[in-house]
Amino acid sequence: MDGLTLPPASRWQVFTLEQRPDLWDEANDKFYDLWPEYNMHGNQTGTYFGPLRSRFARHQVLICDGESGEVVGRGRSIPLRWDGTLADLPAGIDAAGLRAVAGGTAPNVVSALAAEVARDCQGQGLSRLVIQAMAAAAREAGFGSLIAPVRPSWKDRYPITPIDRYAAWKRPDGLPFDPWVRVHARLGATVLRPEPRSMEIIAPVADWEEWTGMLFPEPGTFTFPAGLAPLTVADGTGEYWEPNIWMLHKLG
Repeated sequence: MDGLTLPPASRWQVFTLEQRPDLWDEANDKFYDLWPEYNMHGNQTGTYFGPLRSRFARHQVLICDGESGEVVGRGRSIPLRWDGTLADLPAGIDAAGLRAVAGGTAPNVVSALAAEVARDCQGQGLSRLVIQAMAAAAREAGFGSLIAPVRPSWKDRYPITPIDRYAAWKRPDGLPFDPWVRVHARLGATVLRPEPRSMEIIAPVADWEEWTGMLFPEPGTFTFPAGLAPLTVADGTGEYWEPNIWMLHKLG
């Protein structure tokens, strides 16, 4: 079965979910533990991640090892309407996903949602290939742009630093400080804006204690392992908003 047209990548093969629906369950099993446990419990995420298989299969990409046939990478994305202005840019990944599944107007852009690479294959340039594959799927579907609410990979080291300040940090060579943002930048993406309230996770304190392995014995603001921003605890509830950085890939 022919896959997507991409730059030569030696041993890797790239398919859409539409081309290889048989691989989706394997991918779900393989990539679940890549994410911190708390990150799997977004209040809104099920609404837009849930229909990806049934409604948006051509925008889900799978990277396979050409020798073993195993799935080693995956990119999930969704088409939506955006007029190209910052004023109309969704307020993060939740807003983008909810706008996409609501429909009502013809989509004109694709938003990345997640990029995943198997742990034993990391460090081989596959994360770059996942972005390229999502872009290729969007281009072949007739779209001219891919936007991405990028989850910065080092932000958990600086959880109390506001995302707007973190997003502005640069290395001496002028490239972004954050490694994952830097991968996008090296592929030609530009920063649209930082987004402090991208994904909502509001849940009982007992759930947060289970997810983080911490105790929250009184109200207050707490940092926690793998969190990109602080958790606010009050009245038996933990409120967390995951920050992202919106970036734009022009596909033309």
